[in-house]
Amino acid sequence: MAHPQFLNSPKSFVVDALRGAVATTDDLEWHPEPGYLTRREPLPAGQVALLSGGGSGHEPLHAGFVGRGMLTGACPGLIFTSPNALQVRAATEAVDAGGGVVHIVKNYTGDVLNFRIAGELAAEDGIAVEHVLVDDDVASEREDGPGRRGTAATIAVEKICGASAERGDDLATVAEFGRRTARNSRSMAVALRACTVPGADSPSFDLPEGQIELGIGIHGERGTERVDAMAAAELVRRLTDPVLASLGVERGDPVIAIVNGLGAAHPLELQLLFGELADYLVERGVVIRRSLVGSFVTALDMDGASVTLVRCDDQLLDLWDAPTAAPGWPNAPAGEFRGIADESEVGFRSNVASREDEPEVPGTADALGRVAVGAWIGAFVEKVLAEEPNLTDLDRRSGDGDFGTNMVAALDHVDVPRIRDGYSPATVFESLSDAYLGHAGGTSGALFGVWFRQFYRVAADAPHGLDLKAITAAARAGLDTIQELGGAQPGDKTMIDAIAPAVAALESAASAGKGPADGLADAADAAARGAEATADITARLGRASYIGEAARGVVDPGALVLSWFFAEAAEAARAVG
Repeated sequence: MAHPQFLNSPKSFVVDALRGAVATTDDLEWHPEPGYLTRREPLPAGQVALLSGGGSGHEPLHAGFVGRGMLTGACPGLIFTSPNALQVRAATEAVDAGGGVVHIVKNYTGDVLNFRIAGELAAEDGIAVEHVLVDDDVASEREDGPGRRGTAATIAVEKICGASAERGDDLATVAEFGRRTARNSRSMAVALRACTVPGADSPSFDLPEGQIELGIGIHGERGTERVDAMAAAELVRRLTDPVLASLGVERGDPVIAIVNGLGAAHPLELQLLFGELADYLVERGVVIRRSLVGSFVTALDMDGASVTLVRCDDQLLDLWDAPTAAPGWPNAPAGEFRGIADESEVGFRSNVASREDEPEVPGTADALGRVAVGAWIGAFVEKVLAEEPNLTDLDRRSGDGDFGTNMVAALDHVDVPRIRDGYSPATVFESLSDAYLGHAGGTSGALFGVWFRQFYRVAADAPHGLDLKAITAAARAGLDTIQELGGAQPGDKTMIDAIAPAVAALESAASAGKGPADGLADAADAAARGAEATADITARLGRASYIGEAARGVVDPGALVLSWFFAEAAEAARAVG
């Protein structure tokens, strides 16, 4: 049973907290449409802007580092869920002062995808954008996965880039300082107790009495090794050795040494760990030039800590030492209390397509019209919403437990009655795409959003309904786009394992001259088999890849949802065919 938490409702937890953050921070402003934070004080014309962001639950990262000398803006997502592309795009436009914008991105698939999409959209608007990827976690360092996760080194990158931008360096220079810092940073973390997501009835993983979890991430993921509790001196060595090895640190090398608390570790514990770290680095002949101890990149209430080393030189140290007014950085000045915003002023708002009085799309046995598409997608949305607890449980067992929440965050903004009885097929799919891109966040928000965007594009060019050829073209475009964005292949234990066989079945049926009813029935069977097969796959991409064999036996929730999409399509086609 989880311990009590300070909250009104899990759904409002993030925006309730944002009200307090904005009210107590002098140079911080909230923009609810579609949801991002910026400095109240605008940048001088021509200065490079810095934008970062990520799932909430890591505070003070990122909102606490918005201020003079550090970030210009930040995009908060839901708990442990990346912000969506529309948030990042709007924030990029808002912070740009004419010198371009540096995106500082932690290496998680959802963050990378949404910042990448937003950067491309910003470029279309004429804004120069550079990306700095932070990938410091040695626990996830291997050749066959998504690479090292971005964790506590993010604060070092944000500090050094912020100082570079503040002194007037150009876009390329600021970005290169960030990349140099990221290249020279590594981290390793340990948990004594897992975190509990707001509203959850249990921690994200269970630890037997007397054991600790090495190699954990900052989203509630299990670690790479479970061991008996040990003395702090020995534990620090277990954390530091892989960091030194990955960086290739040698005797005499200078470093910035960071001990970061993950949310529930007491300052006394963190200072104790730093003392042991200092002793060990002296023993190894490594020179500490600067130190930082505190809770800066957290994982809600996880009781744990991480060790980060940043190999440095005098250029980086000058930037590290530069002043900043960011409230989350030590010794930042406090501003006068300015009051607190009304609840209605804080929230995430992004429009979802909604058009009435559209031309009727009658449909036939050979083409799905408004009624059939409305029945298809209405049933799909209701199925996903009803299965949220099951989806959450599946993702908790194979990842970090946010998938069901993301589905609800998107689909709660869809008008199911209008989908069934009012919208054209194009508007139906556009509405779903907008809902995912604008409200879900994370990897699932981005990928489901672009999936439905392909169906919208095809439906917009099909005034007489969706025949099997059109449905096949949309599914093929969706598959290709998702693979191009996320890099997943069949067998990686992702939504691709349901989509790819369904697309193959659709293409075969279309070539054979079948109609929608038969073709979609074939696709539904193929998607169901593909989703079921993910239970026997060891993930190579996505957050399930971080726990490896521990996720075997669990069906991938994304693949399961896509199998429902094709199953409801087949049912709707049968009803009119």
